[in-house]
Amino acid sequence: MNILVTGGAGFIGSHTLIELYAAGHTAVVVDNLSNSNPVALKRVAEIIGIESIPFHKVDLRDHERLERIFEEHRFNACIHFAGLKAVGESVEKPWEYYENNINGTLVLVDVMRKHGCKNIIFSSSATVYGDPAEIPITENCPKGQCTNPYGWTKSMLEQVLMDIQRADPEWNVVLLRYFNPVGAHQSGRIGENPNGIPNNLMPYITQVAVGKRKELGVFGNDYPTPDGTGVRDYIHVVDLAAAHVCALQAIARRCGIGIYNVGTGHGYSVLDMVNAFIRVNGVDVPYSIKPRRAGDIATCYCDPAKAKAELDWEAQYGIDDIVRDSWNWQRQNPDGYPAV
Repeated sequence: MNILVTGGAGFIGSHTLIELYAAGHTAVVVDNLSNSNPVALKRVAEIIGIESIPFHKVDLRDHERLERIFEEHRFNACIHFAGLKAVGESVEKPWEYYENNINGTLVLVDVMRKHGCKNIIFSSSATVYGDPAEIPITENCPKGQCTNPYGWTKSMLEQVLMDIQRADPEWNVVLLRYFNPVGAHQSGRIGENPNGIPNNLMPYITQVAVGKRKELGVFGNDYPTPDGTGVRDYIHVVDLAAAHVCALQAIARRCGIGIYNVGTGHGYSVLDMVNAFIRVNGVDVPYSIKPRRAGDIATCYCDPAKAKAELDWEAQYGIDDIVRDSWNWQRQNPDGYPAV
């Protein structure tokens, strides 16, 4: 298949490109580069062994330019990563998140349907469960009250895409609910490259380890968990990328609507991750305990059985692989990708 990958220069998108090409697919990337770097695409091409990845610097809200891209290329499906994604920032800038994430997706879907491309894999999130009604979380767990605008954009867009499919059964919609993507490609050539202060745990750990930051702030040590710190389902980004290739197989079988948790099924605490990083890499990570953050929940991990049964997908990498590959990326790229 020839796949349109929106947000393909980002953390998950760049890793997914490698898995797509390894499985015999081709891809065209659309990205506005607001939170990504074109160097990632150059390095992906080097890893794959091709001259370049077809790339258009376009904002999805630009209807006219998106139309021209669809006229230039014939797509079999779209993997839709593009969107603003920082939980804390979404609380501070709700209008920007709703306008960007929802409007961009509506424009994308409009152009897709006009050009007869009715297969989409949507980058959703475990945040749609809110404070989950059950642990481990299955796909039967009801969607909850999201704790931030970022989560609400994911929840709302899931509904939009399901409604579109129900109105037009020619659509195939796969909603992949990510848990906590971490790690990096084993080559150390591509990885997570946050702008400014990291919002996620693992890049903050690696930036402390490489000397860019003084210490890690651990938000809360009084949760009802084994060590008092929050427990999450950390999934290696290469495993997550592979799930999208499996989802394309579901689309080929005409799945209609498919909803899948993408996680390992194991929960690790913040201190589990810190201690594993120190043990595997032999690098110290100073940390201090901070007050809880508003909206954080104690425990969140999934039951990935449905993805294994229906997509023939399951995570292959564990916590040691995650912390090793994260450090390999940061050590080789202490300042992330070079500025362009």
